[in-house]
Amino acid sequence: MDTYKKHLLLEGSSVKEALARLEILAKDSILFIVNTENKLIGSLTDGDVRRGLIKGFGINNKVDEIIQTKPRFIRKGEHDLSKVIEYRENNFRIIPVLDKEDHVVNVINFREIKSYLPVDAVIMAGGRGERLKPLTDSTPKPLLKIGEKPILEHNLDRLAMFGIDDFWITLKYLGSQIESHFGNGKEKNIKINYIFENEPLGTIGSVSKIKNFEHDYVLVTNSDLLTNIDYEHFFLDFLKEQADFSVVTIPYSVDIPYAVLETNNNNIINFREKPTYTYYSNGGIYLMKKEVLSQIPMEKHYNATDLMEVLIKSNKKIISYPLSGYWLDIGRHEDYLKAQKDIDSIKF
Repeated sequence: MDTYKKHLLLEGSSVKEALARLEILAKDSILFIVNTENKLIGSLTDGDVRRGLIKGFGINNKVDEIIQTKPRFIRKGEHDLSKVIEYRENNFRIIPVLDKEDHVVNVINFREIKSYLPVDAVIMAGGRGERLKPLTDSTPKPLLKIGEKPILEHNLDRLAMFGIDDFWITLKYLGSQIESHFGNGKEKNIKINYIFENEPLGTIGSVSKIKNFEHDYVLVTNSDLLTNIDYEHFFLDFLKEQADFSVVTIPYSVDIPYAVLETNNNNIINFREKPTYTYYSNGGIYLMKKEVLSQIPMEKHYNATDLMEVLIKSNKKIISYPLSGYWLDIGRHEDYLKAQKDIDSIKF
């Protein structure tokens, strides 16, 4: 996760060194000046260099003399998403991310990502994939390819596109293959941690093993989904509704080919001619406040629906987020074939 370091330059460097680096960065030409402890000191652009040269500074001068000393930044884990949206909409493309001690821990580029959500993502990838045998006899289902990359990689890339860079992947069946394939996430400028289950712990049970989340919000998703969900809109809806837990739901319409009658003591009081009813099913993607995870028992089989029941009984606010985009649960051979046909036409 250190590809962002191309934007960092040590204080005391010369203007000449800065120009050489800016040339390499091309259209992303902005540098963030840091001290020896990697703390942010300022920023530097081509324009700053030009203004310095006009004032009489030479290329052997130190960059410290011409930098902007109050650069914009985002504070990891504490940032307000409205600030991120404001930067993006005002065309501030490249922003450093600082920890609580002002160390630069990332640099985000809005030409490459859509947002920067203050969320940890947990991807549940420990299942056996029984219904996809024999494809899963020697390959874990999350590594089966849809188009040019594995199912799990589509999910990782979609989440990372919205600026999520702290990942946890729960593993069991052939989990070492998944860990070997993705490593620590460095190549994707993200951080991946792995949680291994000794026994199957259900659709959310293994999350109880994670104690060091970076953010106050956690997204949990199944690994075998193919979707183009807008995660920023999902998160903003969660905030607007002041929810404790949100479930992505998939609308299903059922057409009744006959008139449906409403009765009371065998008296017909109303009827609807060939109505269509819409129902919402669980889409396997959940967003929650970190605090609700304390309800998950340690090392026990536990499903997301179990957690939802507990939260409902304790009067927490659980909401539905009806998905209007593409969604496919790749559980069966026919689903896998459909994903292969759909992948080139899905608007990501």
